[in-house]
Amino acid sequence: MTRALPNDRPDVSEEPSGTSGWGLLKTRNFALLFWGQMTSQVGDSLNRVALLWFVYQLTGSAMKMVVIGLLQTIPPLVLGPLIGVYLDRVDKKSVMIKVDLARTFLVLMIPVLYAIGELSLERLYVAVFLLAIVSTVFGPALSSSVPQIVRRDQLTSANALLQTTTNVGLLIGPLISGIGIALVGSQNVLYVNAATFFVSALCLVGIRLRPMPKEMAADESARGSWKQELMAGIRFVCFDQSMLVLMLAAALYSLAASAFAFMLPVFAEQNLSAGALELGILWSALGAGMLATSTWLASLAQGDLTRRFTLIFRSMVVGGLAMCGLSVLTAPLVAGALILIIGGSTALFMPIVWGVLQEVTPAPLLGRVFTTFSTGSMASAMAGMAGFGWAADTMGPHVSLLGIGLVLLVTACAAALSSRQFRRLAGVYRPQPAGELAV
Repeated sequence: MTRALPNDRPDVSEEPSGTSGWGLLKTRNFALLFWGQMTSQVGDSLNRVALLWFVYQLTGSAMKMVVIGLLQTIPPLVLGPLIGVYLDRVDKKSVMIKVDLARTFLVLMIPVLYAIGELSLERLYVAVFLLAIVSTVFGPALSSSVPQIVRRDQLTSANALLQTTTNVGLLIGPLISGIGIALVGSQNVLYVNAATFFVSALCLVGIRLRPMPKEMAADESARGSWKQELMAGIRFVCFDQSMLVLMLAAALYSLAASAFAFMLPVFAEQNLSAGALELGILWSALGAGMLATSTWLASLAQGDLTRRFTLIFRSMVVGGLAMCGLSVLTAPLVAGALILIIGGSTALFMPIVWGVLQEVTPAPLLGRVFTTFSTGSMASAMAGMAGFGWAADTMGPHVSLLGIGLVLLVTACAAALSSRQFRRLAGVYRPQPAGELAV
């Protein structure tokens, strides 16, 4: 497969119609996707808490929990690009259904094997590793299927609504999991987690995706080898200046956001003298800010690319300044207010960037582009956690927070540069037909 020609890309200057996104919840296809994701995101949060607690109860070793984390991280980094090639060759809906059914089975096997006395640590590791592999497929498949469900002027709103499901899951999932662990045990909470994935699969069954024009015209015999198709996706991102700058912005954002999540408990304990209860309140403030912004963003008309990048620029500046201010604070109440602002400002980034990618990427490359971005973002996130963790140990958490704030300000500059790049491309690419939407 050769690199996509410029006129294969949609028109980046097309003026959207200004449709609000909340009406999407009244449409059959997106409503099924939304509620299925709401269920599975709560399940993911249940799994995140219950599985780690279960492993700790089973082994009594913190190091074994670290191994679980590594097993969950390796597949996205190693297999992400190849998964992108696979996704661009297959039907996204069937893939997501199969992934949810596989996750149902794999999560279910853990408490079942435990109940019959057949769960060894090695089997648990295998289950977690396989679960990470299939879960790596789901996110890019979901993101690349959104343009087949909504109009292009609704992409940002659709992504904001889907991010809302993640925020709700982060807010209530750990609470439900903690109550469930206390009442029935961590292994039994995993049964509920398995059920949420099954419900998500049932919701996906009822969705009808609109075939993308490029997919309808694609000739099976014209495909290249896996290596050729993999390189075509990488070239599209790395040799297109506008995409490369956007990926740089996404990597910087992931570096800062992941590092802050990693640093928050350390900052709370050392700078604010906060205990577990206060830390929980700070986490809730972060989640509440993210949820409020996602809800607000879903209600906005999408606007043109310049307006969207302006939103990113302003939000990253606000978030960066709030982070720098947080680095010198010792008052928990004021810190909570700034964390609320940080959550709200940083939550704008991904729905807008994902919408831009869905709009400007040719349909046959969507899977590869999303997995390339996801792999780069995850690698950047790991570097951020390691680098700022080292800085916190050697110079203190306040220095790390100041550094994270500066990274957010640099992200704002990268967003401004992206805006210039896409503005320069306006009018160069002819539009890609949107086709009729499934209802």
